[in-house]
Amino acid sequence: MTPPFALRQLDHVVLRVSDMPRALEFYCSVLGCAEERRVPQFGLVQLRAGASLIDLLDVSAQPDKNAARNMDHFALTISPFDEAAIRAHLAAHGIEMGRVEQRYGAQGTGPSIYIHDPDGNQLELKGPPV
Repeated sequence: MTPPFALRQLDHVVLRVSDMPRALEFYCSVLGCAEERRVPQFGLVQLRAGASLIDLLDVSAQPDKNAARNMDHFALTISPFDEAAIRAHLAAHGIEMGRVEQRYGAQGTGPSIYIHDPDGNQLELKGPPV
């Protein structure tokens, strides 16, 4: 069964970090990322990495059962974003999906959904900005 969308690029990856200043120093000073946006209520700093984003999530701001994991999720840009077709396709493969919500990504704010791969890794399917 062919997906009702095409993968375009890696939109962003969200890393859980234990020391935000140290992580910012590494990603900005060593790798050359630029700080794009902060979302304090989530302890999140978004860094521009070319056409993609690297999001740093402060683990002290978001403690949860996944504290031992250092990757929260990664996002793939897809097009088109036809919610009904995507739901039908994923359901045919036995994959549950969350609600479609408008979320910020490397290309701006647009529709997205969260799913899990067979190993429990969370990924986000991110539509084009609206």
